[in-house]
Amino acid sequence: MKTIEKAKLSTNVSANTEKQSIYDIEINDLHGNPMLLSDFKGKKILFVNVASKCGFTKQYKELQELSDSYKDQLVVIGSPCNQFGRQEPGDASQIQEFCQINFGVTFPLTEKLDVKGKNQHPLYKWLTSKELNGKKRSSVKWNFQKYLIDENGQFVNYYYSLTKPMSSKIRKHL
Repeated sequence: MKTIEKAKLSTNVSANTEKQSIYDIEINDLHGNPMLLSDFKGKKILFVNVASKCGFTKQYKELQELSDSYKDQLVVIGSPCNQFGRQEPGDASQIQEFCQINFGVTFPLTEKLDVKGKNQHPLYKWLTSKELNGKKRSSVKWNFQKYLIDENGQFVNYYYSLTKPMSSKIRKHL
């Protein structure tokens, strides 16, 4: 009897910790419209928490270059975040205008969200939790930290802000 109970307990524990699909996470675009991550199945996704008043803001240019260079196999998605030094104070229209005028950004931007803390968005819970993504635990240290997902929705790796978007560390996966 104890063996059967242990087997049931083991089954329940593994069912509860089974990794979640990134494609099931709900998120909105910068203007509040639903963005379906499942629309990007078959392409790699590079998620980046972005800010317009950061020392790394110039990475927008390389993110756009990466997006343009690998558009058939990669989608870059920027997520504005105001949690690090309050470096993204703008509203949706200000953020959009800043990105387009200064860097010609055409890749998708999500709603402004929290990437850490008690109000952490479910996307970043998935990206930073080994229990959910099945690969690695991390914490977002600063703006322009990058998370790469493969074309099947599997976690590949994360890269700190110092890793430039066109780095071979990222491009070797493309």
